[in-house]
Amino acid sequence: MLEYYDRRAPEYDEWYLGTGLFATQERPGWLAELRTLCELIAALPPARTLDVACGTGFLTRFLEGEVTAIDQSEAMIRIASERLPGATVVRAEAPPLPFPDAGFDRVFTGHFYGHLRERERGQFLAEAGRVAHQLVVVDSHERADRALEEEQERVLNDGSVHGGAKRDFPGTGLAEARGGGEVLHDGRWFVMVRTRAAGMIS
Repeated sequence: MLEYYDRRAPEYDEWYLGTGLFATQERPGWLAELRTLCELIAALPPARTLDVACGTGFLTRFLEGEVTAIDQSEAMIRIASERLPGATVVRAEAPPLPFPDAGFDRVFTGHFYGHLRERERGQFLAEAGRVAHQLVVVDSHERADRALEEEQERVLNDGSVHGGAKRDFPGTGLAEARGGGEVLHDGRWFVMVRTRAAGMIS
């Protein structure tokens, strides 16, 4: 998958912006909901935040406070570093998270959790709970036109095809937590939940 994300980095934002291969996709209300999502991220209280799998920093830039952003892809990190001059941007894989216990107030992750398989989700949640007391997850909302969890083929602008796991979520399902959670957004395309880091379901 590392090769895929390195190759995808220059075109990653096209998914958000509805350009490139996504220009012809029917996604009613997508851009309006994306604006709402970004506003909700910006409204989170300032905190020492670790953004796991930051990608190009498209969502990271809306986080307030002291931000550390990590991604496994060097190509993604280069773009994120330019976009996030006030953040600490580090190349690292996850999990595990290469940070000390309670090193942050919050772990944030956008469109990463849904790409993890069940065992990996459990590992990530354990690590998130180790380094922070709060977890905010942004991911894709469940859709009627595809399975809740499936193997997907992803095509890049160069025509190359790459496979990977994808799980979508209803907002209430993602927020269901042993210690309580809060659905911050439950839209047609995106979900955003906030919960105690150790309380997320796998």
